[in-house]
Amino acid sequence: MVATQHSGSGKENQYFLRGFNLDHGTDFSAFVDGVPANHRSHGHGHGYLDLNFIIPEAVEHVTYRKGPYAVDRGDFAIAGSSSIKTYDQFERPFISLTVDMYEYARIVGGGSAAAFGGHLLLSAEAQGYDGPWELDEDLQKYSAMAKYTRDDGRRRFQIALNGYHSEWSSTDQIPLRAVEDGYLVATDIGLERVFLSRGGNIDPDLGGKTARTSAAVLFQSQRWDLSAYAVHYDFDLFSNFTYFLSDPILGDQFEQVDTRWTFGGSAGYMFESSFSGLQLENQIGGEFRYDDIGEVALFPTQRRERTAVTREDSVRIQSVAGFAESTIFWTPELRMTLAVRVDHMKFEVIESLLMENKGRGQDTLVSPKATLAWRATEALELYLNYGVGFHSNDVRGAVINIDPNTGLAAQRAPPLVQGRGAEIGLRAMPLDRLTFTAAVFWVHLDSELVFVGDAGGTEPNDSTRRFGFEAEAFWHATDWLTLDASVTAVHARFSNAMKGEDRIPNALENTLAAGVTVKTPNDLIATILLRRLGSAPLTEDNAVRSEPTTTVNLRLAKKLGSVELGLDVLNLLNSKDNDITYFYESRLPNEWQRERAEVAHGGPSVKSSSSSDERLERSAHFTYPPLLVPAGVEDVHFHPLEPRMLRFTVNVRL
Repeated sequence: MVATQHSGSGKENQYFLRGFNLDHGTDFSAFVDGVPANHRSHGHGHGYLDLNFIIPEAVEHVTYRKGPYAVDRGDFAIAGSSSIKTYDQFERPFISLTVDMYEYARIVGGGSAAAFGGHLLLSAEAQGYDGPWELDEDLQKYSAMAKYTRDDGRRRFQIALNGYHSEWSSTDQIPLRAVEDGYLVATDIGLERVFLSRGGNIDPDLGGKTARTSAAVLFQSQRWDLSAYAVHYDFDLFSNFTYFLSDPILGDQFEQVDTRWTFGGSAGYMFESSFSGLQLENQIGGEFRYDDIGEVALFPTQRRERTAVTREDSVRIQSVAGFAESTIFWTPELRMTLAVRVDHMKFEVIESLLMENKGRGQDTLVSPKATLAWRATEALELYLNYGVGFHSNDVRGAVINIDPNTGLAAQRAPPLVQGRGAEIGLRAMPLDRLTFTAAVFWVHLDSELVFVGDAGGTEPNDSTRRFGFEAEAFWHATDWLTLDASVTAVHARFSNAMKGEDRIPNALENTLAAGVTVKTPNDLIATILLRRLGSAPLTEDNAVRSEPTTTVNLRLAKKLGSVELGLDVLNLLNSKDNDITYFYESRLPNEWQRERAEVAHGGPSVKSSSSSDERLERSAHFTYPPLLVPAGVEDVHFHPLEPRMLRFTVNVRL
């Protein structure tokens, strides 16, 4: 699982897993204390997975599941899913302060105490960050949680409250030509060419704000698992990916808005039975979810001021699901799990800027799943998984009739899209304190049309298939040395595209991660982590590819009684690689058809191989003829890794 960031700390990460460019969560679902974190029909992107409200110190553990094999995971869980559980109580109260060299400051604290026959946990975080960019990020982030838990060993009751607010400015990805060739800006004496630094920006008015509050109730016993939740969410984001491509005068900046309530709950019941002398473990359950989206909108803007309206809708989405699963123990070493899940969704766009784009609909999918596992020896287990899963599409694309950008008839998207996956793998402990897992997997995602929140319309995508291999090892070699490593390789293609035009842009083909942790007798812990993301195609014909990205991080921690001192050296080798890379068309300020301009003006071409000083001297005050037609340019757009930084932490346990 790979996470990257390219639009400021307040915006959710972009994720990659098993050859999927998951964007912000389209094919990966996440739950926090039983509450789903993905947002359907979101203003920025369907399935938007915003986990920024989580306080990391409050997380007890994270359970990952890969593939569409878990019967209790429905929408978005094709590439995988995660369940994040926070602590019921802290061992000791704590307060922690972290600072770094780029105006980063973070304070977090928490504690728990006995109350009302159970335990009450409180935790809060405040964070500010400017970052290494020319434009200060000016992040202001606040999170808080309160959790009451009563557990008598047979029954567990829990109430959890969460609150979160953040505001930030962002330095988004920039075009490579702006760094290598520069671009023209207006001055008092004409147009002057300037060169963008890797930490620079084209549009200084980007960023956003997000607020989230939630309440959840959970009850668990030996057989029952019941939950209910309510979430209120506000989102406001300003972006500009193409600069002046669509509007050479006002620019292409736009605002995306999302305001909603989400209500839901789930119920599960587990029991044992027998059949023909065989032992069975069973579970049945169901889910309900209702999204009341008061406003989901897209506005063209200039300097964060709205200039028009592209889309403005109100949406209601209801979904119910039921599932059943049975695990049959054929022998003590051989077990088989059979499961089925049924999902039904009803939806309605009740208000829309264009009356033609109002509408309602519904859809139903059945998803069977199966697992076979054989414990060959005490140290080796082999398994085979097969499953059908799905992701929903933005329901605005399921009822659309008129494309708001062109005014022409629009093609509709299917509400629910199936995906199928299978894998064969092993889990082994070949040596004492060494665990090893490996799997070969296949995933097929049906053809679909996807609603594009950035544009307000739909665009077709072909069906896809992915074959891959992954392996992980964790070795607690000695009491003072721990080693871990993981590697993946994926073959990802569009299924029905012509050969040579079937690459999936931004589908990572290979990844490598490795870590070494050393603990000395005087309680000094040193950890070094390496992550390498291989090259990926940026175009369907594979003509343009991203460069590999390698980062190394170092952490040192020393305990002094109740105080722990920490030093993180992020990007230890000061890599100049990119965090994310795209290839698409954009237009910079005053960017015209270059060949005609230079011939008419009689000026020399500006070559990217020249030094910055030479380019500045040669092209200063270089003026293009004023009547040429604006031109878009296909180019690599990238967001660089943050440079090496030192981050200091003092953690006090009270």
